[in-house]
Amino acid sequence: MNRLLLAFAFVLLTSLSLQAQLTIKPAVGVNFTDWSKNPTTGEYKSKVGYQVGATFTIGKKISFEPGIFYVQKSTELVNQNTNLDNVEFDLKGIRVPIGIGIDLLGHEQSAIGLRALGGVSAFFLTSSEGHTAIPPDDFNDVSWGLYAGAGFNFTIVFLEAQYEWSLTDITKSSVDVGKTRSIFINAGIRIPL
Repeated sequence: MNRLLLAFAFVLLTSLSLQAQLTIKPAVGVNFTDWSKNPTTGEYKSKVGYQVGATFTIGKKISFEPGIFYVQKSTELVNQNTNLDNVEFDLKGIRVPIGIGIDLLGHEQSAIGLRALGGVSAFFLTSSEGHTAIPPDDFNDVSWGLYAGAGFNFTIVFLEAQYEWSLTDITKSSVDVGKTRSIFINAGIRIPL
């Protein structure tokens, strides 16, 4: 973890030394999250969730991109060949992505641009709702992840898509449902400062 922090500090200092430009990117979006371990009676399927928040880019061609989002993730347990009803789980919390962006086409002031981005993220759980098979206090308070994605800029409007792999299990002990796999799609505006 210390190496990771040193790498991000290096990228931040490099970005700032390249006559950094700060851009605030408020955004809203949808997400699709499923869990990696299916029970013997069915499977977990992603449902539509949402997020609202902002990312801050510091730099030009290569940028440091921290962000903060309020996120609601939803996953459904679809029971097959049983008389049990399907169960929907909702996890709500704060997602903090910290990444690096690289302009592939255009630059920050271009009318059209294409970027690649990736980094690490933390999801701080604030509430969980669902079936009593997994008690709310059995969900981990913090989940760590890695993500990669791409973004498209058109004047001040942007659209980004990210795929996130969880590094930590969702639950602590009672029911092992594995890790999350999420797709985040955000749309918003770029406000250069």
